[in-house]
Amino acid sequence: MNFDLSVVPFSRFGSYFALSRLPQSDKRSEGLYVRMIRGGDEQAGVLFGITPIDPKSGETLADYRVEASPVRVRLESGAGWMEWCIPEPDCIRVRGEGIGLKLTAELSAYDYALPYRERGWELNSFSREVRILLSPLLGHFEPDVVWGGLRAKHIAFVIVPGGESQSFDLSLEEYRTVPGQRDGYSYEEAEAMAGQDWEQWLSRTIRTPEDWEEARTLAAYITWSCVVRADGYLSRPAMYMSKNWMTNIWSWDHCFNAMALAGTNPDLAWDQFAIFFDRQDESGMLPDFLNDKYALWNCCKPPIHGWTLNWMMENSSAVTDERLREIYEPLGKWTTWWFRYRDDDGDGIPQYNHGNDSGWDNSTAFLTDIPVESPDLSAFLVIQMEVLAAAAQRLGLDEESERWSARANELLQKLIGHFWDEKEGRFTAMRSGSHERSAGDSLLSFVPIVLGSRLPGPIREKVIADLKQPDRFLTGNGLATESTSSPYYAADGYWRGPIWAPSTMLIVEGLRGAGDEEFASELARKFCRMAAKSGMAENFDAVTGEGLRDRAFTWTSSVFLLLAGRCREEEMVSGASAGSPEQ
Repeated sequence: MNFDLSVVPFSRFGSYFALSRLPQSDKRSEGLYVRMIRGGDEQAGVLFGITPIDPKSGETLADYRVEASPVRVRLESGAGWMEWCIPEPDCIRVRGEGIGLKLTAELSAYDYALPYRERGWELNSFSREVRILLSPLLGHFEPDVVWGGLRAKHIAFVIVPGGESQSFDLSLEEYRTVPGQRDGYSYEEAEAMAGQDWEQWLSRTIRTPEDWEEARTLAAYITWSCVVRADGYLSRPAMYMSKNWMTNIWSWDHCFNAMALAGTNPDLAWDQFAIFFDRQDESGMLPDFLNDKYALWNCCKPPIHGWTLNWMMENSSAVTDERLREIYEPLGKWTTWWFRYRDDDGDGIPQYNHGNDSGWDNSTAFLTDIPVESPDLSAFLVIQMEVLAAAAQRLGLDEESERWSARANELLQKLIGHFWDEKEGRFTAMRSGSHERSAGDSLLSFVPIVLGSRLPGPIREKVIADLKQPDRFLTGNGLATESTSSPYYAADGYWRGPIWAPSTMLIVEGLRGAGDEEFASELARKFCRMAAKSGMAENFDAVTGEGLRDRAFTWTSSVFLLLAGRCREEEMVSGASAGSPEQ
């Protein structure tokens, strides 16, 4: 598999390093860059610009080809080539023949560079809070460092082929204080190390129909390469949303990634699910997002964690009794937080204080005013309390189980009475307090289908009928997040039109629970065909299926794998039935 570095970064499991082709900006020219994605930096996190050079003249080689695969990036020109790999999470190796390499540091704060004993040169990057040791293993290495009194004015390193082989070999190592003592290994061995790790991941990735094997490989690579190792504020290995610019984990995105890992890598799946609860506030609130450096608390995300936990309990061995005991109290605190701190009008219906709290940041549900009581939130909390009841029973806490179950039933009845408009036959979001209805026609109001058979039959049937209605949400690619007939619909309107992986997954699972397997399968296949064609984008044009925004997103990859895996199971069952003696 080859991919475009302007779309999919080159990295590996556990690493904060990434190689990307970045567009021209006020700060930098278009080209290839070595990046360090620490600290949630949305400004690319550049360490070095990569420039292939003529080894004799030092002039830039502008005419070269780039080929990126899961374990290697290769640059080729008429004069020669160079190859990059990441054998270990904290180490990059690059070798070349016939051409040289110039690495130009992008400086900030107090950055400087000095010789590091006899091992090479150390770049001290203050903005990234790391040091990089550049160790020439073969070839001629020349630093170009200009000191400016408080920080370096300019830092660049050049390495050109040397010796009988007319080759170069360079190591870049990341560390905070002092470099480790690394075992010496060849570039070939370095690439083999990365390759073995990648192949093991791919072999454990959910199987999909053969027609989608290329997309499966891409989804597997994106999920593998977007994991960073536990460090700093991250208590466990964490699958970032992307290594482009969404270099954090958000507190509902991680749930879909956990689900995709649950059947094949249960320990890592649990790490993805539990990591936010490691940083839970005393009040019960979960942060909006985390990275290795800090957590953001200004917003939160919807409580889909009970829904996720229930799915994992039903579909994998990831949730042992020990883990259920570990998560039971934190999940209860998270549930209680919504009723204690997000019900300003005291009507027993929790609210979102901002669109970001819902995950549907700019949904038309938030056009009228805030805070907003939205039916999806109550639906998630009903499921979460039911899951807490089931967990309590499994843990032998019978009285607590009964209390959670009673609260779930009470909220279910309130949800229907509060949000279901009998006259119009639909759920509707509204402003807390005044209960003024939200503007627009957002798919968010249809998310209560996650309740499945818990919804009364007539309501369930009407919701599904409206989802199937032509010229509204349903397109050839799936369900738009705003009705295509709405005046607020925009093809690239974020949550006002494009198709998203999480909304698709939630509704597909809800339809299955409601008994409409056929429609659920139709939506799943539409989404998978779109992703297989357009890549694992953050979201998609609902009409054309074009990938939008960040086009290397992990929750899209995870949802593709989950839905495509289910499609494969359906095909296998269908094939077995067609070939059975009864047929």
